[in-house]
Amino acid sequence: MSDSRTPADLARRSAARIAARKQARSDGFRRETFALPREAARAKAREMFEQFPKAAYMTEIESWSELPDDTIEFTMRRLPTAD
Repeated sequence: MSDSRTPADLARRSAARIAARKQARSDGFRRETFALPREAARAKAREMFEQFPKAAYMTEIESWSELPDDTIEFTMRRLPTAD
């Protein structure tokens, strides 16, 4: 069995395809996915909410999951411009 067929590799490829499909939606939202250590993830989310306030950009954490080694993967969704 080659290294590219391990369960972790298959999961990464599957997650990448799902993320690409989500970004390809034509719903008008911009999405960015991050995978950061827990405290850095919190700081990044706060930064995004400060830069793109929820009231103006409809910013939200669309999805998140815990990865090994206390890493958080999350997708932020927002409108490209404020009203």
